[in-house]
Amino acid sequence: MTDYTSYSDQELVLRVKSGDREAEETLLSRYSRLVRICARPLFLAGGDSEDLIQEGLMGLLSAMREYDAAAQVPFKAYAELCIRNRLYSAVKSAARLKHLPLNSGIPLDEILTDESLPQSAGFSESGRRITEEQVLAKEGEKELRSAITRYLSAFEQQVLELYLSGLSYAEMAQQTGKGEKSIDNAVQRIRRKLARLTNLGDFSES
Repeated sequence: MTDYTSYSDQELVLRVKSGDREAEETLLSRYSRLVRICARPLFLAGGDSEDLIQEGLMGLLSAMREYDAAAQVPFKAYAELCIRNRLYSAVKSAARLKHLPLNSGIPLDEILTDESLPQSAGFSESGRRITEEQVLAKEGEKELRSAITRYLSAFEQQVLELYLSGLSYAEMAQQTGKGEKSIDNAVQRIRRKLARLTNLGDFSES
């Protein structure tokens, strides 16, 4: 079994395209946290966490197979684009099936941190394929950020920031000095409060 931990993303992608499953598993492990970071805001907005993680992993696999190093775009930037596009597509499909408002894809991570997808060489604004609901959400992000600050407790705000950064419950518990049950309870409270704030309808408690 080859140790691929020191290999670059580009080297691993080349091996993946040649059918190397170990290289594929290495990249999946390397970017599993990125998948969680991309999926978690949508989970808070009403998605199912496991389903979203699976969709994100499918986006990551697509990035491995379609990435072109000649475009001079870092693999991480391309992978994030593929992951987010896959997730937003899944959310839109679920919204149509459940007759939910189309804005159920509000990018809470961008609203809270003012961060957007990496702007790298070879990426045009249209290439990001930002969904209509994201654009609409942007118009009210200042109001939503203010509401989040107003309605969440200091502990809930701390948990939300850690949650969106991709940390596990155990890692969040360690950083906050609270138990994992307290973290889970805080996440569920945040979901309910954000549901009311963004008028997104009824959500599962998964």
